[in-house]
Amino acid sequence: MGENPGMPERALLEYLLERRQQDTTEADTPDTARFPQPLSAMPPQVAEQLDSLRSLSRISALLENQMLMTAFQPIYGLESKAVVGVEALSRFVSDDGASAELWFAEAAAVGLGANLEFSALASAAAAAAKLPPHLYVSLNISPTSCLDPRLPELFDHIELPIDRIVLELTDGIPDEEYSHFVSAITPLRERGLRIAIDDSHPGAGALSRMLHLRPDFIKLGRNVISGVDTDTSQHALAACLVDFAEQIGSVLVAEGVETTEELMVLTELGFSAGQGYLLGRPSVRPKDWAAWNTPLDPDGFRHLAAAADHGPDGSGGSD
Repeated sequence: MGENPGMPERALLEYLLERRQQDTTEADTPDTARFPQPLSAMPPQVAEQLDSLRSLSRISALLENQMLMTAFQPIYGLESKAVVGVEALSRFVSDDGASAELWFAEAAAVGLGANLEFSALASAAAAAAKLPPHLYVSLNISPTSCLDPRLPELFDHIELPIDRIVLELTDGIPDEEYSHFVSAITPLRERGLRIAIDDSHPGAGALSRMLHLRPDFIKLGRNVISGVDTDTSQHALAACLVDFAEQIGSVLVAEGVETTEELMVLTELGFSAGQGYLLGRPSVRPKDWAAWNTPLDPDGFRHLAAAADHGPDGSGGSD
């Protein structure tokens, strides 16, 4: 404990590993000493507990050392041809190259999901000080973390004004938590907070929920956007969703825009905003963010398309 002050999980993990090494060294045969018992050979319950302790140690170290940074991806108003907002995306400083999704999943599995999400929100809010001041900032959060009583306190301790913040829900709201979610989020919305539903599967149940919740933004992904310029069914679905969003007063955002043809059709259909590699890649550089302060010229999207076809390093890419 003395070598790991304030981190009992890490201390326990290191103690278990040390004892395991000692037991191996004291074994009768040299082969056993050279080849310690693998984790898979341990009793399942012990292996599971040890794995959980390792995750606790990793996430605790991540939080303690603030090993994350923020990239912002621009969101363009399709009528104004100017950046109207950004989505904040977490980037983790680690040796194993694990994706952000894996880090958040691991944190949630050991009961530290809200801690990591709040740390990411605070990091994004601090980085947003270098963004053009007229842009809204979309921050990803799970509905479960919205129920955490620490969330309102977070908005009291960050410098980013609450009326520039959009909470983008990363998951659907479980039925048993829906009323609690509405109760928790309503006072914050009354203070100016906005919410976005990232709903790529607009079934009847999801549409009914959106009708009641009336989110400020509805974001639609590639399973709706892909083929909107060539597939009549996709085109009809997108058109219906434009009408639905207008009826409930939501801003409809197309995510994953990859081609100029898609962009043209989405604009004609009346989508309010677009996001994707065609329009701008995520960036951690304030120099890139500063460029989002100027509307594009009439040919701006064409120039963006040419750059997207070759990728930032001439290699091409997709959202």
